[in-house]
Amino acid sequence: MDSFISWVGGKKQLRKEIIKRFPVEGVEKYVEVFGGAGWVLFGKEPHKKEIYNDINGELVNLFRMVKYHPDALEVELAFMLNSREEFFRQKMMPPERLTELQRAARLYYLIRASYGSKVSTFGCHFRDVSVIKNLQEVHKRLANVLIENKSFEEIIRQQDSEGTLFYLDPPYHGTEKFYEMENGFGEDRHRELAELLRNAKGKWILSYNDDSFVRELYQDFRIEEIERKNNMGMAVGGNKVFRELIIRNY
Repeated sequence: MDSFISWVGGKKQLRKEIIKRFPVEGVEKYVEVFGGAGWVLFGKEPHKKEIYNDINGELVNLFRMVKYHPDALEVELAFMLNSREEFFRQKMMPPERLTELQRAARLYYLIRASYGSKVSTFGCHFRDVSVIKNLQEVHKRLANVLIENKSFEEIIRQQDSEGTLFYLDPPYHGTEKFYEMENGFGEDRHRELAELLRNAKGKWILSYNDDSFVRELYQDFRIEEIERKNNMGMAVGGNKVFRELIIRNY
């Protein structure tokens, strides 16, 4: 099934390539470390234990409201209108002054109404922002998924075991400005992630952009090149094809 939202760096196009490389046996627990829109989570068959994690508290809150209060969220969205004035009104509204349901509805609205789902610029799209497609199906799919709001260090250290499979989709090197992250994600963070994975007990599979910095960080692991259409505006020189890497330790 599909995710109920789009998100910067979402893996809608690449998920089949990622999922077909998952281990067939020995996985007791599946963990998405940089959850985002959860395209891989929604696209794969359920594992016995599953964890969705993201550092973005507003995004995590949206997932939790879909999991626990889908009907109430649907009511909250019912009368929202797609307009420039409403978009900027919602954008300027401090989330901390809202209820959890209002915060979830606000983020969903901003994703739907914005350009490229970046929640920063009004998109001028004729989209229905008042309905979440397949909401009840998404609600059921998340029923047994643990939803966490932790840093990558915390979630990896807490969930690492020989029976764990981590899927990681960190901010791509050199494109970090496209991701709204509170403390940024510089080269030191990329190195910290690589070092943490180097010592992991569990299996992991990682998606990254193809550049020399990333290749050097993961030179001791299995690296495969994948091409997809460039839909993020990140390719240099307006290239229509974006090269990515799938890296794994098994």
